Amino acid sequence: MKIIDVAVIGGGASGFFGAISVKNHKQDSDVIIFEKSQKLLSKVRISGGGRCNITHHCESTSQLLKNYPRGAAFLSKVFKQFAHNDTRLWFETRGVTLKTEDDNRIFPFSDSSESVIECFMNEASKLGITIKLGHGLEKVDLLNNGQFSLMFENGFTCLTKTILVAIGGFNQAKGYQFLTNLGHTIQHPKPSLFTFNIADKQLHTLMGVVSPMAQVKIIGLSQEAAGPVLITHWGLSGPAILKLSAWAATELYEKQYNFLVKINWVNINEVEVRHQIASYILSHPKKLIQGNPLFSVPSRLWEYLCAKSEIDTNLRWQDISKRANNKLVDALTNSQYEVKGKTTFKEEFVTCGGVDLTQVNPVSCESNLIKGLFFAGEVLDIDGITGGFNFQNAWSTSWVAGKNIAKTLFEN
Repeated sequence: MKIIDVAVIGGGASGFFGAISVKNHKQDSDVIIFEKSQKLLSKVRISGGGRCNITHHCESTSQLLKNYPRGAAFLSKVFKQFAHNDTRLWFETRGVTLKTEDDNRIFPFSDSSESVIECFMNEASKLGITIKLGHGLEKVDLLNNGQFSLMFENGFTCLTKTILVAIGGFNQAKGYQFLTNLGHTIQHPKPSLFTFNIADKQLHTLMGVVSPMAQVKIIGLSQEAAGPVLITHWGLSGPAILKLSAWAATELYEKQYNFLVKINWVNINEVEVRHQIASYILSHPKKLIQGNPLFSVPSRLWEYLCAKSEIDTNLRWQDISKRANNKLVDALTNSQYEVKGKTTFKEEFVTCGGVDLTQVNPVSCESNLIKGLFFAGEVLDIDGITGGFNFQNAWSTSWVAGKNIAKTLFEN
């Protein structure tokens, strides 16, 4: 039976980066990437609308860590070895020129994920990494000599000295079974980064409108988020919604995605909103209310909120009643909507859950239970908010795992 040095399970971002890391640290190692499907680097290809949001510009590692709802303590040790600045250097020294956008997301200058895919494929070819498609892992046995026996769904078998597990995703429950059989605890995978479905047809008419700075809170939970909110034909999306869905992923899963959400469309407290409206009335008493949005609220959203407050289209500020004023303030700062379900954010799904981090060494990304078994990326119970943070987890854990796999091979 064929014996190899390293079996990488998964041909995605983590699998490729980890395989390349092994070869960078030990050039003569025999590394094979086993991918279940017939496609490689699928998430890389669709990330960022096909542009690949490689990472995020942060002033410090501590700032970077604030963007992980789960796994920040684990990553604090990983990022000491390979963090966002290392990612930039890694890609740019391999010919992938990067750019930082206004929101601090970092993309290839080409605006194409193909630049990243081409980089990985070239590196794999140059380093002599073997890739096998259509190889779904079915069974892993730990042998008495410390090696692993691998059996794949297509009947292929081999022995390996080390394994890098780089699979992940909500639909991987079956794929994680071999890890459970080896004694590992799996935190049940759940969707993260999703949008909210709202059955308010009036709100749907505002499809495409963006409130530039809103505050969103889930009623009954402590989590809240601020940022742009996008109104869609099914409900609510945008950075604030996606961020909130990540931080509250477990709680919303338990609620089966049925909950109430409160939106402050202007991210200003009620007292200050009342004060600013009163000042505006004194300065512009004869202006129409509906035709003159305040607080940088988009015109269509302002008209919608005025209609909710029963403010006539011809009503002027000087004629607004106390009741109508109160309703407008409430609509601006305390709009509530019933959420009935979720929608995956494009195809850029992210999963929380995975291998229990207490069973993994954050310094090496090696299992605490089984020597020679390593983990990287989404298979770990780590997830970040949108903006390049999940790829950064993939790059960092893969690089660390690859370095320590090479160290294990040297020792043996």
